[in-house]
Amino acid sequence: MGPAEVRRLTPEDWEIFRDVRLVALADSPEAFASSLDREQGYDEARWRDWMQPERGVKAIALVEGRVVGVAGGWVPEGRGGAVEVYSMWVDPVARGAGVGALLVEEVVGWAAEQGYHKIELWVVDGNDGAARLYKRLGFEAVNESQPHPNDPGLREWLMVRMLGALI
Repeated sequence: MGPAEVRRLTPEDWEIFRDVRLVALADSPEAFASSLDREQGYDEARWRDWMQPERGVKAIALVEGRVVGVAGGWVPEGRGGAVEVYSMWVDPVARGAGVGALLVEEVVGWAAEQGYHKIELWVVDGNDGAARLYKRLGFEAVNESQPHPNDPGLREWLMVRMLGALI
């Protein structure tokens, strides 16, 4: 497998985002707050709306022209202006090759360009590989958790990374 390249998506790339998002939901349903059944029902207008710049950033990773990962970043209400990394997924064939780090750093780069200083993400309890990746990238676990939206028996734990000095 060759080196990965990361590319930010534009609103015109809605089909690319839709396709990789559906593959991700099928591969790792426990990792997401949504479901494959729900998102298969989205129409073109819904996907296009999700891609608008005011809804944050979406990036894909490509290896030899094939999409092997996706991540998004947005600023949810009620989180004090922190950017949240979400929809993070790497194709099993590309795991362990640095693709996840490239995707997260693309979202972090976007956050920095927008002037944000705090990046957050949620890790499902038991997803130790993801937690190790995020720790290597400078995220620290904090004592905040919430029930998983699709399985209240599971918990998601918050990890945070600060960027630069707060002014």
